[in-house]
Amino acid sequence: MRFFQMTSNRFLDIYQLGNKAAIEKERARLKDEMNRGYFADMAELKQHGGKIAMANKIIIPAMAAVKFPNLEVSFSDGKTLKLPFGSNRNVADAESSTIPKASLLCLSFRASSQAMIDSWTMPFIDTFHDAKYIHLYEVSFIDSWLLCRNPIKKFLLRIMRKSITDGNNELQKQIGYSFGDHYYFRKELKILNLLTGYISYLTNLVE
Repeated sequence: MRFFQMTSNRFLDIYQLGNKAAIEKERARLKDEMNRGYFADMAELKQHGGKIAMANKIIIPAMAAVKFPNLEVSFSDGKTLKLPFGSNRNVADAESSTIPKASLLCLSFRASSQAMIDSWTMPFIDTFHDAKYIHLYEVSFIDSWLLCRNPIKKFLLRIMRKSITDGNNELQKQIGYSFGDHYYFRKELKILNLLTGYISYLTNLVE
C-alpha cells in the first residue's frame, strides 16, 4: 500500500498536532492513498499495458483545459525551473529566445514508465528536431523523505541521468527531477496509476 511508502514524509508538524482541520485533512489523504495501492496499479498496467486513457485527438481550448499545477524541477547542473514556463517567475528577465511557444512534459513516477516515455519523446524529437520555440521536458518525481534531504538530493543530481545536447537538433530533451511530496499535484491532474507515464502539452502562459 502507498500508506507505508508515504508515512515517512507525511508526519504532521508539531504545531499542527492540535489543528483539527489539519488532522482531518491528513486522515482523508491516508484513506485515499490506502484505497489505491501498488497491486491495483500493477493489475491496471497488465490489463492495458499502461495505456489507461485515450489521448485527445484535438487540442483542448485554453478556457476548457485543466490548469497545469506549478511544478519546480531541478536539473543536474544545479539549476531549477518553474513549470509551466511563466508560472511564478518574472519572464521579463528571461531572453525572448528562451521562452517556448509550447512545451511537452513527460511525467514519470516510477522507473517502470521509462519505456513508455521514450516511445513518446523519440518520435517527437524526430518530428520537431528543428523547432526553435518548442521545449521538451522529461520529469521524474522523487518523494522519498530521505532522498529529498539536501545533501542526498545534491548527490543524486550529480549521478542521475542528465540532459544530452545534440548539436544537430534545435529541440533538446531536458531531463529534470521534482523532489518532495506530489500527492496534491497528482490530485489536481487526476493521476492515479504511478507505474505508467503521463504526457502534457502546454502552451505559453505569458502570451
